[in-house]
Amino acid sequence: MTKFLNVERLGNVAVVRMNSPETHNALTTESQINEIVDLCAEVKADKSIRAMVLTGTGKAFCAGGNIKDMQKRQGIFAGSPYDLRDVYRNGIQKIPLCLYELDIPVIAAVNGHAIGAGLDLACMCDIRIASNNAKFAESFVKLGIVPGDGGAWLLPRIVGIPKASLMAFTGETIGAEQALSWGLVEQVCAPDELDAEALGLAQRIAENPGHALRLCKRLLREGQHMRLDSLLELSAAYQSLAHHTQDHQEAVDSFVEKRKPNFLDK
Repeated sequence: MTKFLNVERLGNVAVVRMNSPETHNALTTESQINEIVDLCAEVKADKSIRAMVLTGTGKAFCAGGNIKDMQKRQGIFAGSPYDLRDVYRNGIQKIPLCLYELDIPVIAAVNGHAIGAGLDLACMCDIRIASNNAKFAESFVKLGIVPGDGGAWLLPRIVGIPKASLMAFTGETIGAEQALSWGLVEQVCAPDELDAEALGLAQRIAENPGHALRLCKRLLREGQHMRLDSLLELSAAYQSLAHHTQDHQEAVDSFVEKRKPNFLDK
């Protein structure tokens, strides 16, 4: 069986491509979900990886759920309401819990349509850049359903409640330039430049010490639901750890000595 994910290692960067162009990279099966969950576990265990790029093969980033499976109530959409509840909880909802919480920075390179769960998948990443032909939609309401994979939590934190409400209540599609103006993506480029732009950004991130990237990402995540005083306490604890790493000393030494640092993730 063909794997859903193609993973390429480029130095300290992992480039991950969803590879089901015939279905527009729809998230349709339990095995696809498990591939993403397993990948996150592998990346989390490999301390030499400092950044990850997630993109799609073909004309779409990810088209979300398979509508034909929904129509036939088969695959991950089969069963009673109680069965479906557990399918969501034990299936696709594992993706935001592992991808959003992944220790390293993740860049979504949105090469085409990011629809429904595909948009939410992009929102699970830390930074989104898009080709100028990309399209975005929180389209669940068009199918008479709701964001079942965390989109109602993720999207408002990126574009704000009013714009997230507009997208969720209408289910309408917006283009790359509108996504840029709304802050949904940070950059728009030509399709043939997207891979290079995403990889270049990931490599600039990965030039920094791995431990500092991981601690910084955790602070940003925790800061979304902590009080300031609690976050300051956590920041002090993380900072004390960072000050006692070899890479911190190397960063300071190389700055003073005006040379390129050599970080060892220690």
